[in-house]
Amino acid sequence: MKTAAACAAWGVALSSAAPRGIAMALEKTGENGIEGLLKAMNDSDPEKTVKLYEKILADGVDPWKVHRSLYPAVQRVLNPPFINPHLPKMYAIYPELAAYLRPEDLPSLVRLELREYAQRPKLEKHQRAEIPASQVAFRDIEGAFRSRDRETATALMAGFHAQAGGAELARRLLVLGSSHLGDSLGHSISCTAFMLREILERDKEDPWPALFALAHYFSEGHFNSYPPVTGAAASDVKPASDHMVRATSGRGIVNLHHTITFYALDRVSSLFSDEEYGHLYAAVVRFMGDKKAEHMAAELTPGDPPRDYAGFFKTFSSLNTESVISSIWQMTSSKNGRQKLGRYLVKGVCDLYQGDYNPHFLTGLGSLLWVLEKYPGEEKVCRNALYQYLDYYFRNT
Repeated sequence: MKTAAACAAWGVALSSAAPRGIAMALEKTGENGIEGLLKAMNDSDPEKTVKLYEKILADGVDPWKVHRSLYPAVQRVLNPPFINPHLPKMYAIYPELAAYLRPEDLPSLVRLELREYAQRPKLEKHQRAEIPASQVAFRDIEGAFRSRDRETATALMAGFHAQAGGAELARRLLVLGSSHLGDSLGHSISCTAFMLREILERDKEDPWPALFALAHYFSEGHFNSYPPVTGAAASDVKPASDHMVRATSGRGIVNLHHTITFYALDRVSSLFSDEEYGHLYAAVVRFMGDKKAEHMAAELTPGDPPRDYAGFFKTFSSLNTESVISSIWQMTSSKNGRQKLGRYLVKGVCDLYQGDYNPHFLTGLGSLLWVLEKYPGEEKVCRNALYQYLDYYFRNT
């Protein structure tokens, strides 16, 4: 089995700040600091939240420390009418987006996420249930999901986490989620994977807020049937790029979710044995159904890459998928080019922000940047991923 030690490699340098140090740095400003900001965010007051954020920045606080301090509060952020924990997942993807940015770019990214969290309703506050002292079996957690008893489910998950370890809890929840991909549009892996990854990365912090959010999601989604684990069927054992051509084919939210789900599975792959990973991978392949592979943007002729961000943004802000792909395509051919392109795309999304975003604009961008780095030599996959994401983003911006 691949060991959970690999979890240590999941983070990026930007996500390693110590939470205790963050609190000490921010509490000096009292109600005008992090406490006031969190209250405004929990009260769903985006204008006050952003105003307090600007005050904190003016006091010289690193914006990434603000991001890190939001973790417990973000777990309560909802995205109705959907039950999926889109915003906690988005929070866990932010470090990957931030890794492409320069320090001077970070304030706008954190400002965007604060406004998004603040303007949405929140999961009600709840009493913390007593964690069982006796041995917890995973089937007990399934039973609590089945009964839609979120408090008991959270207590059982916390007990299992303490007894068997966070990696084992993550592994079991993801295998459980793999049997509900069609019911959840992939979120039973894609949201769950990123939230669990964040719990594992923050192994010195209280996992309860995130566990309650997951218990709420699994209970509301009726995700309670643990599947028999079998390796991938022979028909599913094809080169990964073949499946990724299919995943990145097609337009719209359903097709975008195919790419996002593969992205999420890749990010937690080290948790699983080869047999378990084959089982989950095959489940994602089945989730795509009979979708055919396409070659999106195949006829586009690459143009000259932008000389700088200003040149990129002029094309990007036209919201024309074909023009943007033609302009940036040559940037995907080198590591340095992809790093620059990642920065341009994240900055472009922030600079076009008008105060209200679909969270898939950020999670989809994370999956696109993952594709470009994971499959740099696969032209069909990369062109498809660019077209799929940009078409979705531009059509819904």
